[in-house]
Amino acid sequence: MTSYCTATYRAFDEKADFHKKATGIAVGLTVGSWTELPEAKKQDMEKHLGQVLSVDVHEPEPGAEPGSLAAERYADIRIAYPDINFSRDIPALLVTAFGKLSMDGRIRLLDLDVSDGFKAACPGPKLGIAGVRERLGVQDRPLLMSIFKSVVGYDLTELKEQFYQQALGGVDLIKDDEILFENPLTPIEKRVEACMAAAREAEKQTGQKLLYAVNVTGRTSQLRAQAKKAIDAGANALLFNVLAYGFDALQELAEDPDIDVPIAAHPAFSGAIYPARHYGVAPQLLLGKLMRLAGADLVLFPSPYGSVVMPKDETLAIAAALTAPNDALKPSFPVPSAGIHPGLVPLLMKDFGLQSVVNAGGGVHGHPLGAAAGGQAFRQAIDATLQGIELEAYAERPGHEQLKAAIRLWGVKQ
Repeated sequence: MTSYCTATYRAFDEKADFHKKATGIAVGLTVGSWTELPEAKKQDMEKHLGQVLSVDVHEPEPGAEPGSLAAERYADIRIAYPDINFSRDIPALLVTAFGKLSMDGRIRLLDLDVSDGFKAACPGPKLGIAGVRERLGVQDRPLLMSIFKSVVGYDLTELKEQFYQQALGGVDLIKDDEILFENPLTPIEKRVEACMAAAREAEKQTGQKLLYAVNVTGRTSQLRAQAKKAIDAGANALLFNVLAYGFDALQELAEDPDIDVPIAAHPAFSGAIYPARHYGVAPQLLLGKLMRLAGADLVLFPSPYGSVVMPKDETLAIAAALTAPNDALKPSFPVPSAGIHPGLVPLLMKDFGLQSVVNAGGGVHGHPLGAAAGGQAFRQAIDATLQGIELEAYAERPGHEQLKAAIRLWGVKQ
């Protein structure tokens, strides 16, 4: 029996016959032509033919606001592609379902549902949410991540001190900035050794375990060697710019038995792919389902209320794709990011729940009492929210001057 992977598209056109267009896609992206084939050949080729599953046409709504989706004519089209047509890897699936079609006018890839056979070739996150929590020994709250800021031109001594101050604040994870590449000042193995030494020093004071996600970069053919070099030096997590390298590169790292550490996926370059309503790939697929399928344990994406804003419904859809029950795949941590400060913690926890990561760069380093106080302010904000106490009231309690200073600087967003 033929198995299929199903793509969902949204095609925009004022006049098109969308049923005809759907048939053209199903045929064009599989057997190429159909009506011209002899009947005998059709029998041989039918197992390769794409199948139109549904065409849901939306006509413009009277009185709809000009420029809104409701004012447009479009169709949501579902097409099933036979697994027999392509190899069991994400690049082959993407080229099949949206390769040349992505250049065919106003059409957007909304979703991909892969077959059980395809899932079997994509084991997903090695650790997932439960595995990351186990490594840290933290089960009852969102995790807290901080980011190196700044990194370019800093030497090992400066980065080690920056790492140490972040670690003193009680964060669970520290990640490299995505623009920290291999360089003479901070080569990866030396950077890991210095920062993990700082982590051990901080743990003596905080009693808290810490993951350091070091940025794996370089030529694609050397990524595994770079990851191994970092792990051999003591790295206990990795950061990876997935969209610059490709989902397959992430999957190879995630599947490697020698890379037994969490991988955090950075969304760099995704803004070139998802924001346009009429084109590209929907963010819940790009940064949600595909990241999880390829093996990311944690996935960063813009938050709904930070400095790089994504619409709230899209961020929630990403988080849902990363955490939805799935017998074949472990859930991945959603990490809403960019412009996060302690006053946003109640919103973050309301929208993304306990199974998420609070991620901050400037919200830690920009704290008026220093980076260690910045981390402590976030931990206090998390504790207050877990207890159902308003941040302003919690900040007035003895020993919470870090949260009080953060609120004075950034405020609290309701």
